[in-house]
Amino acid sequence: MWTLVLNCGSSSVKVALLEPDTGAVAVTGLAERLGTAGAALRLDVSGERRVVDLGGGSYPAAFAALLAGLDELGLRAQVQAIGHRVVHGGEAFSTPATITPEVLDAIRACSALAPLHNPANVAGIEAAQQAFPALPQVAVFDTAFHQTMPEVAYRYAVPEAWYRQHGVRRYGFHGTSHAWVAQEAARMLGRPLTELNLVTAHLGNGCSVCAVQGGRSVDTSMGLTPLEGLVMGTRSGDVDPGLHDFIARQAGLSLDQVTAALNRESGLLGLSGLASDVRELEAAAGRGHAGARLALDVFVYRLARAVAAMAVALGQVDALVFTGGIGENSVTVRAATLARLGVLGAGVDDDANARAVRGTPGVISAPGRLTTLVVNTDEERMIARETARALEAGA
Repeated sequence: MWTLVLNCGSSSVKVALLEPDTGAVAVTGLAERLGTAGAALRLDVSGERRVVDLGGGSYPAAFAALLAGLDELGLRAQVQAIGHRVVHGGEAFSTPATITPEVLDAIRACSALAPLHNPANVAGIEAAQQAFPALPQVAVFDTAFHQTMPEVAYRYAVPEAWYRQHGVRRYGFHGTSHAWVAQEAARMLGRPLTELNLVTAHLGNGCSVCAVQGGRSVDTSMGLTPLEGLVMGTRSGDVDPGLHDFIARQAGLSLDQVTAALNRESGLLGLSGLASDVRELEAAAGRGHAGARLALDVFVYRLARAVAAMAVALGQVDALVFTGGIGENSVTVRAATLARLGVLGAGVDDDANARAVRGTPGVISAPGRLTTLVVNTDEERMIARETARALEAGA
């Protein structure tokens, strides 16, 4: 089933037309800077790139250009289903859902939990429904994989009414990535996923770790929002909740301004005062930039601490899995993290670690140490698979 996978952000739409069973990809694309003068759609087909100026357009213009591009390439007729990445499904969705008016209303209702993401996801769904009115469409939720967490892992120690009336609990994110790499790790190890206790570390601009027991999420580092947990590109990760009131008073900021700063001006960028990109920070640290060195050290320390915490949820760890842009490519972050995880029996094979970059997966642990793998995530293919599964279940 050729599936068009759509990942709609506040100013961008990432697209891929692929076949979930084989992984064959017909086209990938990115519409970015939507709503600005620089709005454009880029389509990549067999190594050839086509760029379409959207003239400041938003979602409808992006989808119109996408349709025109698919028609020009002779691919529109191949599209049999559409899978949407939706960030927050709350407690309403523990599996993918075929989109109906009721499902769309439920996604809208979760917007208070993800105000930067769910409204954009809804806008993308509505535009796709107008562009492909006859095709089945499925929502695949970042949070759904983590709905198997036990209550002891997902509850906050806050007034009960906050949870019952407002849904204040830990939800977790990056679910499609954690699910995919857990399956791939089991395949690479030649063992049934149901028998494995894995810690998966998705490290990109957003970062999270997950404890995967028998293929089910039992704990993760992100919480009510994607701000909780690890240090990230521009997100702070864990901070004292009292920070909001303190810095609001001291710096004369509103709570909205504090939250915005924790999301957009903190993390690696805030610590380094230089950049949010690990590649830039590694280069700067090599030149002696103290802020870059501090940012990387804090990033690694917090990551190792979170991985060790996931061992509590699992009881034992059979393997640690790195994925995402940083996890798949930063030799130094992986080595430094494993150096801090001696308590779990971790150790790195420097040669194997150096080879596992630029799309090359593999085992990077030293012989006799905690099995550690680099696995390439493929969220688009996972969304396509989940879309097919939802449609089969509905049929």
